[in-house]
Amino acid sequence: MNNRVIVIGVAVVAACGGLIAQGFAAPPKPNDVAALMKLKLKHSQQVLEGVAVEDFDQIAKNSQQLALLAQDANWLVYQTPEYRHHSADFRRIADNLTKAAKERNGDAAALAYVQLTMSCVNCHKYVRGVRMVSAK
Repeated sequence: MNNRVIVIGVAVVAACGGLIAQGFAAPPKPNDVAALMKLKLKHSQQVLEGVAVEDFDQIAKNSQQLALLAQDANWLVYQTPEYRHHSADFRRIADNLTKAAKERNGDAAALAYVQLTMSCVNCHKYVRGVRMVSAK
């Protein structure tokens, strides 16, 4: 393998806070909400896999990453009370999911995953509504 590629790869892993080492893409660039949502989807899929096979370490790792993503500057699409409520709800549920995984409680983890999914659906519905109103 080319030494230059290895050096660049190591630098990217270090700069990305270890996300690449965990098998995920680099953190999104500023204002790249689509990349952030794709990363959220990857972590959510990993949580679902963990719930399905009762891999509590996988659930905990990915739910923690979801909570961290919700603190990223790109996450703050709108500065409205409703959007802040949706974001806080998402972080709270992600934390509950992590807690359930650490307690090795599969039923609580499954319920928290469903709640997390619903919080995503509700927030995306809200964001689409805001965009439709602002487009008029």
